[in-house]
Amino acid sequence: MLLYQDLAQNASDEILSEEKTLSVIDLIFNGGTGSVIIISVLFIMLGVALYIYFERLLAVNAASKIDKNFMNQIRDHVTSGKLEAAKLLCAQTDSPVARLTEKGISRIGKPLDDINTAIENAGTLEVYKLEKNVSILATVAGAAPMIGFLGTVIGMILAFHEMASSGGQAEMGSLASGIYTAMTTTVAGLIVGIIAYVGYNHLVNRTDKVIHKMEANAVDFLDLLNEPL
Repeated sequence: MLLYQDLAQNASDEILSEEKTLSVIDLIFNGGTGSVIIISVLFIMLGVALYIYFERLLAVNAASKIDKNFMNQIRDHVTSGKLEAAKLLCAQTDSPVARLTEKGISRIGKPLDDINTAIENAGTLEVYKLEKNVSILATVAGAAPMIGFLGTVIGMILAFHEMASSGGQAEMGSLASGIYTAMTTTVAGLIVGIIAYVGYNHLVNRTDKVIHKMEANAVDFLDLLNEPL
């Protein structure tokens, strides 16, 4: 008899446990049309953020790779008067540093200020290429939490509207279900926002390192032109 009672109690506990367990998918799709739309928008934003992050990360990594002997070879060609060989070396090296150096080499013979201006203008274009679409990550980082919070506010409004429509006699279970389901939009928005924010700052940090390398090589090139022959 006691064995049967234990089995019945265990079965009852399992049923209660199943009733209390709710998957993420259930939370999303039980929140109504508004919640589904907002979660879908957040998923799209997450996809865009991840695509931009990895695409830009690959581009920045490629831009940061340059042969350590590149400037030494440029120095040897320029001091030897082999400008065409220096230009060819720059053309064969696909990096922002090489393109800036090639721009400076093409201006050799003109005043140093003109060469410096040409390098700065080329550098501005290279920085623009590196930072392309990165601002979208910052937008996602700021907009995603607000969109998620909007979903929660809408859910709360609908819950209290149901309470008002029922004359204050609405079941607390249905109200609580609607409220905590609506809160999932805030959680989703925060997750997307945090991912986008971290990705944005990582890209900015990596891009700054490439820009610093570009500036250092530009200074080395200008110093080379100032060296006595």
